[in-house]
Amino acid sequence: MPPTLRIALVSRDKALLSRLEIRLQSRGYQVVPIHSLAGVLGFLYANPPDLIVINLTTSDDEIRNVIADLQGDSYFSVIPVIGIIDQTLDESIDWSSLPVDDFVVQPIEYNELFSRISLAMERIQRIFDNNPLTRLPGNTSIQRAIDRALGKHMAVCYVDINHFKPYNDTYGFSRGDDVIRMVARIMSNVVREHSEISFVGHVGGDDFVFIVPIEKAELVCQTIINNFSGVASDLFGESEKKNGYYIAKDRNNQEQRIPLLSISIAVVPTNTRLMQHPGKVAEVAAELKKIAKKSSGSAYVIDRRRE
Repeated sequence: MPPTLRIALVSRDKALLSRLEIRLQSRGYQVVPIHSLAGVLGFLYANPPDLIVINLTTSDDEIRNVIADLQGDSYFSVIPVIGIIDQTLDESIDWSSLPVDDFVVQPIEYNELFSRISLAMERIQRIFDNNPLTRLPGNTSIQRAIDRALGKHMAVCYVDINHFKPYNDTYGFSRGDDVIRMVARIMSNVVREHSEISFVGHVGGDDFVFIVPIEKAELVCQTIINNFSGVASDLFGESEKKNGYYIAKDRNNQEQRIPLLSISIAVVPTNTRLMQHPGKVAEVAAELKKIAKKSSGSAYVIDRRRE
């Protein structure tokens, strides 16, 4: 967890605040102790923290008011909240009435608190990073996965659905979303089936990334293409399948023959001196996808340069 993580500590117990502040600062966190509860919401609005630790061991009205305000304000739903409770009260607490994501009990085990802080931040990162349509990891996770693959015997594979936009415009967003989810399922299943060391992510729209060991790349790519081809034909009528295209109007209201859906995969090995930065991987992948898209159907292209 980055040392600049900013944590707000909310408690009327100044001694507890002092102990927490010292322990958290010793781990490199920025700490904002709040012992005066009047106007605490205004302070949090003006200086939003990354995480809130709130003392729930007291039952006074001010604490309950802070809890009610946090619970009723959607703004704070994006900030993880860890509650401190009495060990004797944990079974009697109505968790549905508390806006907390996790808790620690008194007396505090600080290693446990540090772990819960890290887990809370990782969880909120996954929630915001995952693509809402496919539930696959998004750009932040993809960037990290590519960073981890650099210099290793891995291949970063970029997947693009060919002719997706005219299909989406012609058949509607609902069917377009179905196609994106279908590609995500096919890709995830094939990658998981053929490689224990792997990653699958959704860049956005009809763009995906998966990472597998280099020796698995061609098999995985061909299997994805085969599985996609077997399912994609069901998206069109018999005449479209026979002709290999469907008729759609362009922006100028002119009818055009649109090829049926296919996919292009750009395969970039990361164990060469060329690939020392994620930006270079993306640059090479863009070149390879242009080559793959020249095919009349689905295709994958591998960067075979070694220097």
